[in-house]
Amino acid sequence: MELTLILEMITASVIGAVLYTIIGIAPGTDETAVLAPVTLVLVLSGFEPIVILAFFISAIVAKKLTDSIPVAIAGIPGGVMSAPMVEHAMVLKKHGMPEVSIRKMASGSVIGTFIAVPMSLLLANLIIPLADVITQYSNQIFLGGAIFLALMSKNRWVSLLSIIPFAFLIQGLRIAYWETGIVPEDVTVFTSFFLGITIGPVILKLAELLSGKVRRQLPRYGLKEIVLKKTKTEKGFPNPFKILDRKEIGTTSFSSILGVLTFFMSPVGMTIFLGETLTSRIKDPVKKATRAISSMDGLTNAAYISGTLIPLIAIGLPLSPTAIGPGGALFNAPPVFTPENNIHHMLSTGDFIVATVIGAFVAITITFYVTIKYAQQICAFVFRYVPHEAMLGLFFGLVIMLAFMDAGIVNVAGVLVVALVAGFLHRRGVNYGVQFMTLYAAPWLISVFIPGL
Repeated sequence: MELTLILEMITASVIGAVLYTIIGIAPGTDETAVLAPVTLVLVLSGFEPIVILAFFISAIVAKKLTDSIPVAIAGIPGGVMSAPMVEHAMVLKKHGMPEVSIRKMASGSVIGTFIAVPMSLLLANLIIPLADVITQYSNQIFLGGAIFLALMSKNRWVSLLSIIPFAFLIQGLRIAYWETGIVPEDVTVFTSFFLGITIGPVILKLAELLSGKVRRQLPRYGLKEIVLKKTKTEKGFPNPFKILDRKEIGTTSFSSILGVLTFFMSPVGMTIFLGETLTSRIKDPVKKATRAISSMDGLTNAAYISGTLIPLIAIGLPLSPTAIGPGGALFNAPPVFTPENNIHHMLSTGDFIVATVIGAFVAITITFYVTIKYAQQICAFVFRYVPHEAMLGLFFGLVIMLAFMDAGIVNVAGVLVVALVAGFLHRRGVNYGVQFMTLYAAPWLISVFIPGL
């Protein structure tokens, strides 16, 4: 491997770590909505696959490290995956220990990363012999995945009933594009529909705001006051194994291992389930909270890393909620990546190891240090000067641009339709995993109902 390529990976990892350290602190930045578009832009810009992978791993680790900060300080989740930790973080804040919450969660993330990287690489290589069989039945697996995730969600019946209509919408738009000559028949519009799903809730909310009646009914608030208490400055490079006690290290390690082994399941569901299960017998509220948040953060990091790496290395198809959501562009980003020719086919096992290790190491070195030492200063800066709406607007602009690049102005309208439907389904309890699995299964599923399409 050339030195220039290694330097490119390190540079990309540094950029990813810095960018997602800032984004992770911003309240309510959904992992899929902020990771997928940027990764996709890198893929379509022609960067080396190994550099893109290093960037992505660094971004995941940094995002999961820093989204604990607004949870601990203000009780506001930095992303979907940090939402289950709010209750426990508020217990610590109530006892005047927000800095303990940050340190415990960040340390849990680091341990989750340490466990997930080697375990994911090992498990992926064990699955490789089954790759041909899995690939042969990939369409059925995607449909099965959609059904499984629907059954795992709170509104399971709504989720189940949405699969076939949503597949008809996706494939119907594609057929309309082919019939009208907007795109050639050998081109399948995928990328912009994928991004339309990721920003669906935002588009639905914006559409509602066009109604004067809805606007008048919205509650009005003044400036939100968030009080940040000064904490002691950390000296030297923090050691996660000293920040956590033995029992916390044990439960965090155990939950991280389970997070890797259950890479194909919903990370949010597993986080809530294991976080509560592992701490259910602890009576002391502070000890229960510290054990829960460290275990949960370890699991989320492990689940995100394994959910991306294992399908990517072993199969080349996004057969996990993480792979099909935030990591979707690594598997399918036409015309650069397709299911038959993506990072799985382009990189060797050694390449995967190098890119993963560099990305994870850079992110931990930069973000863990910054999170422990400068958490409050960064949080205050982001809350004060970086509007949440500005970041959402940036990603919205990216989606519109890529929709136009895919199939012109008509596709911009098509993507907005997909986004509105996806946003409505999301509001009704149909999670991203179900929608993304349906997106992949749509061509085969519709061909079952209408042969020849």
